[in-house]
Amino acid sequence: MLLPQINDPQQLKSLSVEELTTLAEEIRQFLIEKLTATGGHLGSNLGVVELTLALHYCYNSPRDKMIYDVGHQAYVHKILTGRQDRFDTLRKYQGLCGFVKRSESEHDVWEAGHSSTSLSAAMGMAMARDLKGEDNKVIAVIGDGALTGGMAFEALNHIGHEKRKLMVILNDNEMSIAPNVGAMHNYLSKIRSDRHYLRAKDEVEGLLKKIPAIGGRLAKTAEQLKNSLKYMMVPGVLFEELGFTYLGPVDGHDLEKMIDTFHQADNVAGPVLVHVLTTKGKGYKPAETDFYKSHAISPYKIESGQALKAVGPPMYTEVFGSTLIELGREDSRLIAVTPAMPGGSGLFPFAKEFPDRMIDVGIAEQHAATLCAALAMEGMKPVYAVYSTFMQRAYDQIVHDICRHNANVMFAIDRAGFVGADGETHQGVYDVAFMRHIPNMVMMMPKDENELRHMMKTALEYNDGPIAYRYPRINGTGVAMDAELHTLPIGSWERLRTGEGYAVVACGPMVQVAEEAADLLKREGIQVGIVNARFLKPLDNSMLLDLAHAGTNMVVIEEACQAGSLGSAVLEFYAEHEIYDARVHLMGVPDIFVEHGSIKEQRQQTGLTVEALCARIKSMMALSAYNYKTTSSS
Repeated sequence: MLLPQINDPQQLKSLSVEELTTLAEEIRQFLIEKLTATGGHLGSNLGVVELTLALHYCYNSPRDKMIYDVGHQAYVHKILTGRQDRFDTLRKYQGLCGFVKRSESEHDVWEAGHSSTSLSAAMGMAMARDLKGEDNKVIAVIGDGALTGGMAFEALNHIGHEKRKLMVILNDNEMSIAPNVGAMHNYLSKIRSDRHYLRAKDEVEGLLKKIPAIGGRLAKTAEQLKNSLKYMMVPGVLFEELGFTYLGPVDGHDLEKMIDTFHQADNVAGPVLVHVLTTKGKGYKPAETDFYKSHAISPYKIESGQALKAVGPPMYTEVFGSTLIELGREDSRLIAVTPAMPGGSGLFPFAKEFPDRMIDVGIAEQHAATLCAALAMEGMKPVYAVYSTFMQRAYDQIVHDICRHNANVMFAIDRAGFVGADGETHQGVYDVAFMRHIPNMVMMMPKDENELRHMMKTALEYNDGPIAYRYPRINGTGVAMDAELHTLPIGSWERLRTGEGYAVVACGPMVQVAEEAADLLKREGIQVGIVNARFLKPLDNSMLLDLAHAGTNMVVIEEACQAGSLGSAVLEFYAEHEIYDARVHLMGVPDIFVEHGSIKEQRQQTGLTVEALCARIKSMMALSAYNYKTTSSS
């Protein structure tokens, strides 16, 4: 076995190509076995085994900067850089991160959980290198899916203009999370399917080399001939015209060819794009045949690749998907729009029933937002289905194109709150703070899956501007589903329990936490009221006034960043109404980035648990009793 002996990428340089090929198979088996227990990004990592080996064989990390776009395909990089003995902790609390993480290793030079950032980062590192007078290599690995993101095109344009020496490896497997869409995907498909271009290109280069005169007018004619033939025979002409030297496509599972290609790239003075063709899920049949499920898989059976899932109520995402079909049947104007997340957002069933009303724009959140605004202005009912963490990339368009126009766009914000193993780059805890302050916006969050259905109906019937419903990445509570959908009064909260001087104002999954806390406190003779703050904007003014006038001690609890979210909105309301004696305590996500682990562990880390809520209420009671005693004695 070679793999147990590899603790540093420098050790690869003493291996032969045959030994590297053997090592590649060992790494594949290692990944397949380890991820059965931890889950993770299986398909993408099986596809880049040889590519990663070739990179570390040819270059010297961390002196040479290897930048992985998104970072979910860097498991092999982690294995080769001394972390294979910690793979049992992958994506677990305080264990290895599922993405590249700078604090984990000096070999992790750039961390990201969102796509299309690697080329900009590579350009920045290349510029810094040149300004410092250094000569290290800079290499960005980007997938063809990430290349659909607008930021990647902005960087390509800049890199081609500056002509700085760096290498872009286009890892082309025809997939991101879902099958790729768009003109760039079609262009790359033509390159992949052209089996004759390499021979034609070699023949042209051979012909030019045989021309005896190399100077003067003949050399100029030869260059013109080469350029004219390039348009007919070289598939990467788009990248060439952007200022790159294009090499490829290269078989991404042929180590010898990749090593040779990287050596060719090193001889080019300016930017080089190496087009590498890989197979997502390579070497594991279940992953090769089901691209989507193998992208980010939970623990699974190694024989079949079937995920091990606990039996329980449907996830909120599933409820959203099925309800959207119901609403789509009612209203032919309803259109679903997603930025490359049709599966993750639960839209495959909707796409099957309404193929003409399901739009996947690729990894282009900004474009999706403005597209929705224009659809709404033309009388359609667009639903922008997006993860909370990805929606933040479209902030300007939400402000400028949707809210400023008061466009009737519906936001279906998935993964709102904690997301578990994906960690700090994917936490959906910021959208309330960055959306509720925008004029014209309405925001909701359901206490359970049944209420989500009614919120979706409410959003469809709402015609006065943008409206959002956000829901978490968890299973529902198992409540009965109403057969008939109805609308909710905009801005209305729901009083679930009455209390004696104390109330918990909660939204989303925190309503269930409040219910459990109230049950525990009731056993001790403490009656606590519970308010389902289902509208995050507008607030229920009359209920807030009632709570304040009754002298109620309130705890606002939410699985969102404390700064700027529901708790802040409640305090702002009382300040605006000059109610300065309202007693409001806030429980939310503190001013930290919450790392990967289970959602339960993330709630424990941030103090959003039943036990913490009970303790907060008891401390409030103790303080009230102390203040009363002090006041009475004086």
